[in-house]
Amino acid sequence: MILEGRLVEDGRRVRVETSGERISSVREVAGAPDVWIAPGLLDLQVNGYAGLDLNTPDVTPETVTGLTRSLWALGVTGFCPTVITGPRDRMLRSLEAVAGACDHDTLTARTVLGVHVEGPHISPEDGPRGAHPIEYVRPPDLEEYPAWQGASGGRVRIVTLSPEYLEAPEYVCAIVRDGVVAAIGHTAATGEQIRAAVEAGARLSTHLGNGAHALLPRHPNYIWDQLAEDRLFASFIFDGHHLPPPVMKAMLRAKGLERSILVSDAVAVAGLPPGVYETPVGGRVELLPDGRLNLYGTSLLAGSTGSLLDGVTNAARHTDASLAEAFRLASFNPARLLGLEDRGTIREGARADLVALSQDPATGRHSAVVTLLGGEVVYSDGSH
Repeated sequence: MILEGRLVEDGRRVRVETSGERISSVREVAGAPDVWIAPGLLDLQVNGYAGLDLNTPDVTPETVTGLTRSLWALGVTGFCPTVITGPRDRMLRSLEAVAGACDHDTLTARTVLGVHVEGPHISPEDGPRGAHPIEYVRPPDLEEYPAWQGASGGRVRIVTLSPEYLEAPEYVCAIVRDGVVAAIGHTAATGEQIRAAVEAGARLSTHLGNGAHALLPRHPNYIWDQLAEDRLFASFIFDGHHLPPPVMKAMLRAKGLERSILVSDAVAVAGLPPGVYETPVGGRVELLPDGRLNLYGTSLLAGSTGSLLDGVTNAARHTDASLAEAFRLASFNPARLLGLEDRGTIREGARADLVALSQDPATGRHSAVVTLLGGEVVYSDGSH
């Protein structure tokens, strides 16, 4: 397979050739088309898209394979299906659906990086809890965790929890020993509790700046504590609604480009027309024409409907990040967090997970033209 265009890394016009699942060569060529070539995007937090919901009671393996194919059209070549707070049987059903999809569909298995379990061990307080149902919030439980791994076929890769529980440090130690990324999120924890979780092995702050109280002390507070903690990566939702542009800019400066990751945190109504929808998490929600999703009748956010490509565009537009750096936040950095050394980069020998992109000159938004997964075309818009 051959792709020609401009590398997002440095703007050079190149020809990228693949052999099998790997990149075999990257060489400069004159006259390459005016499309961007980037590493495939890696989204560590996806709850659903285009009506496909991972957290419904009737989720099936087909839900996961359909979601996977929808994401290829957005330039995503790796993602973490995200299972959120719910009754134990519903969470296990979602995990079993991921396992079933990966066991029976090779391309889905190659796209799923692992499962992100967000909750149920989060803060019960309004604000930090977000849209997670309070009746299913519960303390960390080292008996529940093995059931997750059993249901998912050992695919749980990230667990988001709040360190405010007494059980949190022991729990973090245990899952980290099992190779799982322990993430801090949906928390009302003190600085001491956050430090204890980091000492135990926590490595990530989940969608920092969201899942928080509407009003906080100026300082100290759990947002400052996590921004200042250099041992933590931080993920951010740059959809234009969860964090205003000045906040995006300030948070990216504080955490630093090397420790920042973009996620979509997309929910099932992402990609659907504006309107009112009934959802299993949050109940009735309203998708506005500008893409903001609110709990119906309120101004409270009910989730994200932006794509990871939207986050890249917003990072390049509203922060100090260059276009190349914005793409790193959505490819190379998540690969580093998960220890995937052959992803998120374009070099000889790396996995041929690539996306060719057009760019709207008026809005700066990017759209996938061709997506390659292991050198195989899994999406094309038909223009190339």
